[in-house]
Amino acid sequence: MDRARLRRLLDDVRRGRVTPAKAADALGTLPFESIGAATVDHHRGIRQHLPEVILCEAKTSAQCVAIARAVVAVSGRCLATRARRHHARALIGAFGEAATWNETARTVVIHDRPARGRGAGRVRPRRAAAPRGGSVLVVSAGTSDAPVAEEAVVTLEFMGVPVSRVTDAGVAGIHRVLGHLPALRAAAAVVVVAGMEGALASVVGGLTDRPVIAVPTSVGYGASFGGVAALLGMLNACAAGVTVVNIDNGFGAGYAAGVIAGQSRPRRAGRTAPTTRAASPARRRRSARAGARRKR
Repeated sequence: MDRARLRRLLDDVRRGRVTPAKAADALGTLPFESIGAATVDHHRGIRQHLPEVILCEAKTSAQCVAIARAVVAVSGRCLATRARRHHARALIGAFGEAATWNETARTVVIHDRPARGRGAGRVRPRRAAAPRGGSVLVVSAGTSDAPVAEEAVVTLEFMGVPVSRVTDAGVAGIHRVLGHLPALRAAAAVVVVAGMEGALASVVGGLTDRPVIAVPTSVGYGASFGGVAALLGMLNACAAGVTVVNIDNGFGAGYAAGVIAGQSRPRRAGRTAPTTRAASPARRRRSARAGARRKR
């Protein structure tokens, strides 16, 4: 259950489309549901911005399907991350065309099917909601960082946040990121995904006044220590406004950036942050005379 679905349910009760008894049944599984191997948190989408998300890693296909069925039954949609091929096959087998697997991002997105005809308790087709707030730009340093960057993109799309990509823009060719300055400064937030030494986050942080969510990846040779070198480099970024999430955590970065964007105003490309100028002596004298006249 998420806020939008709850509002639709209450609106249907108000308009007489759903009886109070059926609405009570729909809310009867709140706030959680035990399904054996997991306890599904059906209040997650009301307290936060998304229904419970499935981390498929270390779960069996059967467990992922069972959790997804419980989430979709109440919230109408579900996002599964770190899905391997066997997870994706099982979820697509259970949900058919309602499930979409992004092999690069290792995600499966499930949306409920709109019901045909009329009938109580069926889910009505959704209208596409107009995007609110600002957009997010996801910048990845290299092609090897694509799985983590795409996980952030899919998360943002699932949240309904407009998102754009800048790919293969690492610091070894700094001109590649400099060519995207208008986009960097127009976004409400920027997600930067980089392995190796992780320097791209500090570079981007120095080019824009927007919040930067940095994601270190495990891409790199021996001394990168599976992403620890990039993590430490990003944590020590000299640019202000850089926040760092865990290694390879594209979902966490996408979610954080989506929350920021949802609470921001859209910004036009090329527009810079407002600055405050000190008043000149003549302006201060005019203000003082105007204040004196008002007192009279």
